[in-house]
Amino acid sequence: MGALDGVRVIELAGIGPGPFCGMMLADMGADVVRIDRAASVRGGDPARPPADVNARGRRSIGVDLKSDEGRGLVLDLVADADVVFEGYRPGVAERLGLGPDDCLARNPAIVYGRMTGWGQDGPYATTAGHDINYISLAGALAHMGRNDTGPVPPLNLVGDFGGGGMYLAYGIVCALLSARSTGEGQVVDAAMVDGAASLMGFFYGMLHTGFATEGRGENMLDTGAHFYDVYECADGEYISIGSIEPQFYAEMIDKLGLDADDFADQHDRSRWPELKEKVAAVVATKTRDEWDAILEGSDVCYAPVLTVSEAREHPHLVARGTFVESGGIVQPGPAPRLSRTPGEIRRPPAHAGQHTDELLGEMGLDADRIAALRASGAVA
Repeated sequence: MGALDGVRVIELAGIGPGPFCGMMLADMGADVVRIDRAASVRGGDPARPPADVNARGRRSIGVDLKSDEGRGLVLDLVADADVVFEGYRPGVAERLGLGPDDCLARNPAIVYGRMTGWGQDGPYATTAGHDINYISLAGALAHMGRNDTGPVPPLNLVGDFGGGGMYLAYGIVCALLSARSTGEGQVVDAAMVDGAASLMGFFYGMLHTGFATEGRGENMLDTGAHFYDVYECADGEYISIGSIEPQFYAEMIDKLGLDADDFADQHDRSRWPELKEKVAAVVATKTRDEWDAILEGSDVCYAPVLTVSEAREHPHLVARGTFVESGGIVQPGPAPRLSRTPGEIRRPPAHAGQHTDELLGEMGLDADRIAALRASGAVA
């Protein structure tokens, strides 16, 4: 049993952070039913699941949300669920007749999650955007990169998945706890711009105290410091060093064979560029494997910079079982880890509409009624 065993979630299919939230809930035991558009149903062999890792763990029903019958089916599912969430632009769910008011009218205890980039209100609310835009406006992207380059987008991890899907999952679980104690549902407005701003809280504190500046690539954690950066090795591979604390910094000096007197004043920012060049020159004399042999297991705060394919083969991650195989794909396993009710991948990603008949049968519909819904195009 997972921590969310017995929780029924209705996911109105979307892209990016919404499916990631659904994966997190499903990994922890929730019964997540994804409502795919009937028009997207193309069939598919269940023995060959799609390669969409974020879609793992749930069943799929194909529904025409613009039809009265299809909308009625979704509201019937909502009536017996604990959570429903969507990732539409503001107003779309309301126009479909599946907005918060519609769902709370059918189920006053429902938790209604909303995933958007800009939020449900504000001047940008109805405009299009992507991760790169949300983290730009949130004040996050400007501080990512080196002092001799422009901002560097960190894939779409900060807006879509960290500030978006993860915050939506957190908000849903918080609202679930409230609903369990009060019997009253509520709306969770998860905006990626809000989440990205929230993730910057630590940096705001450093700015306030003067420990950090707004200049890119000149601070301790943004590649400004010589003791917190990545360095290229003799073979073109990279290693990462994060020797912040004095005892770790001392070990870095020792393991790299640096001049202790020359590197004595760790936090003299005026010397950081010069010292960084000296560290880079030393690191460039050996391959990554050679530095592994010297630095792994030490208190330098070190790790090789690995690709995805390299990471899943690293002994530490193999020992922890960080990556698992499901549906023929090696992928990250459920996280975080719970001691008594651990998460697990309960099923591979589903083809759109793969479980339509199964789910309609669970709703109590007989074969004739299911056939009629198919014939009308309300389901697929």
